Amino acid sequence: MIHKTERWPSQERAAELDESLFSSFLCEILLLMGSDISRNRKRVGPAAQRRLSHGFFSNRVASITNRLGHSAVFSRPADGLDDRPPVPKLPLPPEDDSETSPTETDPPAFISVFLPEFPQQRFPGRDHFQVLGFIAKGSYGPILKVKDILKEKIYAVKVLPKSEIMKLRVQEQSKEEVIIQRQLKHPFIHNLQDCWQTQLHLFIMYDYCDAGDLYTYWLLKGRFGEEEVRLFAAELGSALGFLHDLGIMHRDVKMENILLSDQGHLRLSDFGLSRRLKRGGRAFTICGTIQYMAPEVLSGGPYNHAADWWSLGVLLFSLVTGEFPVPAEPDHKTMLSKVKDFPYVLPKTFNSTLILLLSELLCKNPANRLRNLDSFKMQAFFRGVSFDSLILQKTPVKSILELRTHPDWAAKARRGLSLDYLENFDCDKILRSPTTPTEPSPTLSNIDLSPATEQTCRV
Repeated sequence: MIHKTERWPSQERAAELDESLFSSFLCEILLLMGSDISRNRKRVGPAAQRRLSHGFFSNRVASITNRLGHSAVFSRPADGLDDRPPVPKLPLPPEDDSETSPTETDPPAFISVFLPEFPQQRFPGRDHFQVLGFIAKGSYGPILKVKDILKEKIYAVKVLPKSEIMKLRVQEQSKEEVIIQRQLKHPFIHNLQDCWQTQLHLFIMYDYCDAGDLYTYWLLKGRFGEEEVRLFAAELGSALGFLHDLGIMHRDVKMENILLSDQGHLRLSDFGLSRRLKRGGRAFTICGTIQYMAPEVLSGGPYNHAADWWSLGVLLFSLVTGEFPVPAEPDHKTMLSKVKDFPYVLPKTFNSTLILLLSELLCKNPANRLRNLDSFKMQAFFRGVSFDSLILQKTPVKSILELRTHPDWAAKARRGLSLDYLENFDCDKILRSPTTPTEPSPTLSNIDLSPATEQTCRV
């Protein structure tokens, strides 16, 4: 008698089967952890298995988002941090009826199983928090201007719908942002004040900087003088040195992420792409804003903290010349080609010590680049300058204070955001609705890098 035998699957097919079985097992574990076992013994269907498998085992995602009409953001989760799946936790207890009442638009229950770094609580009531208005429209959700009535202080609060965060698979970025910023207390870094989650949203609260960002003032002024750039460079260099001593790469140093105090001094902000890197470690994710990205980042790595100093060089070059050294390109390969060919040489009319500083920051070989605070302080451009934060902040920045009263300041700060959106802004709807679908700002657009590219946005 001839018995029919089954063939062993190929190695590729075996890997697919192992992945599918693991996904199925993980789905059941999540369900068992979510509530009473007797109510959750049903098996997860193939569609859910495929979704989990894709989310946990996808190797890389490449995306680009043009931001504010001149810059672009790439994100390709390739290095170790970005590929880690979120840790499953027990579901959060229900909140008030306004967010938990069942409707056709209620998100899946697993949205409540989220990041433990965000304590679970309700949004503070009107007797505690007063929402004064709308600061900006982020890629995930709004940024609100909020007054703490008890403390009599004003804060900026990011409101991030969990549905968007999970759909775009940027849980790790949101988690890292608060983990990193909790460590950071520095005079030239934007301070995190608090963070929490409700069933449907994440909230991240920061100090409020009513003076806006450096990019707004650059648009108004065109170019800054060398004395102003010297102060900005010292303050931002101090912030980067502090971060790097803690093993943290910012990965998105640019003018839009430099907020200003009421005296015109800098505050490095937006740690949504930051990465903790062990000593000697390397990263490979293509992320940041394309005009500021170092050649080793554009090429896909490996790279380290030296990439932040390149971004600082691009920022300083733009401040003194009034234009970016290399205009933004729609893809990182074309941008890399132009960055490799560009000489990054300032006109000879500029101070020779400034030319030397920028040539060392914009060295295309990261091994030879100026890449630490000690070497930065030793530059002749800073001769006679104290890097003590109290001394740096002692004198108000006159040009910033003057530009703050410029009649076009408000329009430049909005950068094309329609006033209609501000007039129709409904805070209660944002905070109370079961889901908060958000559209990119009118000045934002998504660009495919390839047919298989998945689009992502971020605040």
